[in-house]
Amino acid sequence: MDDATTSELGVLDTGDPSFRLERIPSSLPLVERYWTTSWDVAAGRTASVTLLPHPCVNVVLERGQLLISGVGRERFTYSYQGTGRVFGIKFRPGGFQPFYGGSVAELTDQVRPLSTLWGASADRFAASLEAASDPVAVAEKYLLEHWPARVDSEVLLVERIVHALLRDREIVRVGDVTERFGVSVRTVQRLFRRYVGVGPKWVLKRYRLHEAADRLAAGEAVGWAELGYCDQSHFIRDFVRVVGVSPSVWCAGVSG
Repeated sequence: MDDATTSELGVLDTGDPSFRLERIPSSLPLVERYWTTSWDVAAGRTASVTLLPHPCVNVVLERGQLLISGVGRERFTYSYQGTGRVFGIKFRPGGFQPFYGGSVAELTDQVRPLSTLWGASADRFAASLEAASDPVAVAEKYLLEHWPARVDSEVLLVERIVHALLRDREIVRVGDVTERFGVSVRTVQRLFRRYVGVGPKWVLKRYRLHEAADRLAAGEAVGWAELGYCDQSHFIRDFVRVVGVSPSVWCAGVSG
């Protein structure tokens, strides 16, 4: 059974053919996957990649430092030069909260050193990853050594809800979630703020817009109703706000 809580969509573009992204499965229940990006850009050039973030906290090794990257609510463009590599741990929506302890909403749109949470241990972790030929093995060993003593049932409920938002096309509004899982709107919003960092409506829209951008790039027709929108203008307005251009301009740019 596919228990994924995030897709592999969201990479909008890169102008550098040497840019590589590798996704690596995780054996740990709170971690969605690991990922690495690498590049080799000719001297004097700058390249970039634009991304639509997922509702996930990532722990990222960049330039020798481990960073906690909270859920980003807006698209962002990462610019890079020369030769480089970044390693990341993508936690499931809600999966970082047992490590963090507080409300994950405190991390939304924030990037903080992991040392603010785990002190000098984070610096040793970063050094081990930098030197490792198999960073995934090092990451899993470290995470298991720091595994939370308790993972409450609300984490698992959030995962089930997010999985449904990702996969179930019959869920088009938050009210559908409350009916499906037998919880109130207020409870769902509280759970998502504490464990995910953004609201359920944001997650649902982001997953549908990930799908829309991917399907349009592949030359497929996309109906606004099937994505849960009440009219075409609402869909276009959201697409422009999130992706940066209208669906028609996006199609033309990709095909061009």
